[in-house]
Amino acid sequence: MRFLLLLLFPVVVFAQSYPSKPVRMIVPFAPGGASDFVGRIMQPRLSELLGQQVIVENRAGASGNIGLEAAAKAPADGYTFFLGNIGSVAINPAVFGATLAVTPTRDFIAVTQVVDVPSALVAHPSLPAANLKELVAYAKANPGKLNYGSPGSGSQNRLEMEVLRKLENLDMVHVPYKGGAGPATTGLIAGETHLMFVTVSSAIGHVRNGRLKLLAVSSARRLAAAPDVPTVGESGYADLQGGSWQGVFVPAGTPKEAVDRLLQATLQTMQTQDVMARLANGGVEVVTSSPAAFAEFVAAETRKWARVVKESNATPD
Repeated sequence: MRFLLLLLFPVVVFAQSYPSKPVRMIVPFAPGGASDFVGRIMQPRLSELLGQQVIVENRAGASGNIGLEAAAKAPADGYTFFLGNIGSVAINPAVFGATLAVTPTRDFIAVTQVVDVPSALVAHPSLPAANLKELVAYAKANPGKLNYGSPGSGSQNRLEMEVLRKLENLDMVHVPYKGGAGPATTGLIAGETHLMFVTVSSAIGHVRNGRLKLLAVSSARRLAAAPDVPTVGESGYADLQGGSWQGVFVPAGTPKEAVDRLLQATLQTMQTQDVMARLANGGVEVVTSSPAAFAEFVAAETRKWARVVKESNATPD
């Protein structure tokens, strides 16, 4: 009996003392994007609840793979977690294949989803279309004359447009940009392209100041940040519904005590009124889940986007 108590002692001590030092949040994209936007809103409240500073570490590059691999290879001790998103976790495995050193569904524990960031179909103000239906009609009447930007062949932004193109057999030209959605959005504002899909949080400021036109959002409901803009479902394109979800992951092997502590602190963070209000103002919806439900969701998303990648012949840029 005494021997068993001695074996359990380190677990009890860990549970009582965790965390005893700062915790890293690895964001796999540069400052200014949707992931960084969410992470920095979460950071102050999460630090308060954990009783230790949460340090946001931007590890951008390779479509999120640099941050993904850094997080997966971090010590499984609860002091590093990954703010993963649909691209880095569910799309990249199909796009990069065997060249990706990490299998997210194997190398991470899914802790909880935190948000869903709807996509926005945005256009240059000069495009003669006020909504998604008018865009489709214009594209069909002008085959090959419209071009759309994206952060690259295998990005969610490009794949969403490929789904639309396939649904309506649209002839449009893809213009890939280097880096994240920032350069592609800048190109659209400058008139280098006509339209693109991008996260609402990355586009809403440009829409409000008139530099971009918002044609539709991919959320199930209209957004409080843009109540007059119809959803893709309302426009007749339910297949486009969805968003750039984000969630908390820790390296496989992380002690359950740390996972549970991080889960509870994260859930409380996402239920904080100030956090919810700031996210909503940027067009971001709070969505949380249990570890089991989130793991199942991630697996389903990985299968779904693998099919889209294959059908669109998406490749690494």
